[in-house]
Amino acid sequence: MKRWILGAVAATALMAAPVQSFAETTIRVTLQLPEKHSLGQNWLAFKKIVEEKSGGDLQIQLFPSAQLFKDKEVPGAVGSGAVEAGSVFIGRFAGSVPTVDVVSIPFIFDSEAHVRAAVAPDSAMRKELDTAILKETNNKVLWWQAYGLNVYLGKDAPIVEPGDIKGKKVRTYGKIQGWTVEALGGAPTLMSGSKQFLAYQQGAVDVGMTGVSGVKSRKLYEVMDHLTLTFDSAIEFVAIMNKDVYEGLSDANKKIIEDAAREVEQNLRDQIFSQQAQAVEEARGQMNVIELTAEQRAAWAKATASIVDRFVKETGDAGASAVKAVKAAM
Repeated sequence: MKRWILGAVAATALMAAPVQSFAETTIRVTLQLPEKHSLGQNWLAFKKIVEEKSGGDLQIQLFPSAQLFKDKEVPGAVGSGAVEAGSVFIGRFAGSVPTVDVVSIPFIFDSEAHVRAAVAPDSAMRKELDTAILKETNNKVLWWQAYGLNVYLGKDAPIVEPGDIKGKKVRTYGKIQGWTVEALGGAPTLMSGSKQFLAYQQGAVDVGMTGVSGVKSRKLYEVMDHLTLTFDSAIEFVAIMNKDVYEGLSDANKKIIEDAAREVEQNLRDQIFSQQAQAVEEARGQMNVIELTAEQRAAWAKATASIVDRFVKETGDAGASAVKAVKAAM
């Protein structure tokens, strides 16, 4: 019996040991969304390339649907080495690198082409932000993951005019989104994506902010009735890796990861707008979809015009430089 107990204890200890103690080339990835979501599929594509080109020397292990960490915990978890890699909304770095929120300023982008140019891997904005994230948080940005454009969700009434937000509790997912709601007269409620469904179902908030793909993957159409295509800001995630883990790889494996990152970033960005259009069409059968007229969009832009000035005032020269880099990409 004593020998059985010792064996059981040893087995339990082995199961509890970190994955990396068994294989230094295993890279665990924490994801907020299901594997079937475009961001999950993006990581699966990365996994396939990396494992094939490394001959199995690098293994990618995915943990989707916030199994390991909530989104707000991801920068710290990856930066500390609690997990080797992950995906996170870029706004989660705003505490350490406030300028990352430049992409969330409403109506700072005027087209898909503008977004593409501003966030391209070698763009001035990317160089500034990726370098700052690495320096301040020990997270190496492997690639940016396009999520789509921001939309609003309504339950009892549609959101059409900027004034429709006034007095409403609104689910937000970042600081700038909160400022936007405040500018519109609403009350922002910061909430992780995984908590949306219950919050809408239980009436904890009146209005939602999210991306169209999230409406489908999280089945938000079951608890919200109206979808307003404001498309006022870009939602960007970043695929990150612990700097020390990355630096510990061989030069050959670093190149495999960098090449794969470039490939899957481009593929996702090429796919995301067509997927967004498809998701909108699918939503039409489940929700009341509102497309803004040019005049209505102008009204929204005017109502939120103060956000860029507030951003520059809070972030100083670095923020002004980030805004300049975005505008220069037009």
